[in-house]
Amino acid sequence: MSDKPIMAKATAVWLCDNTTLTFQQIADFCGLHPLEVQGIADGDVATGVKGFDPIANNQLTSEELERATADPSHKLKLKFNAAAQGEEKRRGPRYTPLSKRQDRPASIYWLVKFHPELEDSQISKLVGTTKPTIQAIRERTHWNINNLDPIDPVALGLCKQSELDAAVQKANAKRAREGTAMSDDERRKLVSTQNSLGMAPEPKMPSSMAGLETFTLGDTAVAEEEEVEDKRDIRDAESFFNLPEDVDATNDDEDDDDDEDKRRKR
Repeated sequence: MSDKPIMAKATAVWLCDNTTLTFQQIADFCGLHPLEVQGIADGDVATGVKGFDPIANNQLTSEELERATADPSHKLKLKFNAAAQGEEKRRGPRYTPLSKRQDRPASIYWLVKFHPELEDSQISKLVGTTKPTIQAIRERTHWNINNLDPIDPVALGLCKQSELDAAVQKANAKRAREGTAMSDDERRKLVSTQNSLGMAPEPKMPSSMAGLETFTLGDTAVAEEEEVEDKRDIRDAESFFNLPEDVDATNDDEDDDDDEDKRRKR
């Protein structure tokens, strides 16, 4: 349960305008500095802020206010609200501002690549994402996987370095208990935030060529690449380049017959 009222500054404005409480009492109750409360009373701070009645909004009892008014050393206490018990212990993914949600896939990619020991639940809490998204990036089936560059979530402001270190230590301790701690080779592959930001992006295949890396032509291409064996006898160079004598004689006889026919026609 929170130790200060909601809309603390507006509540302080109402208390300054409607009670005779000291600046210190109002500051302790609203979680403000006494000088800030004095500025509210003087009109220099929270100008234009409408007062918020803590009694009408079930945050303070009239009896508690009367007791504090009569005793300047008495500190105001919030009204007990059973429904608010354990409210701050809710579990779930971390809230991520809209301006940074587009950076979550890149941070997930970084965590999956450089900290494989982290479980999906830990990554989900660190960057505020869902397990299906983490699984899609692990299996490289995410719709934008070809355009993702791994970026440290600490550099993106999605989590604190202390939170990341605590998650990694917890994951390593669990793996050590299970006998699957990281080897020295795996640990050497880890990089720091500064080094990861200075790394060149991984080369990506154009989307128009996706799927062609496993393309083969089959047996036809192999057959064309094989050299055709030459079975001709080339031991005698003259027989390879010159025609046989009987062929030349036959051609000469045919030429003589053609000449004789031409003479007869004349």
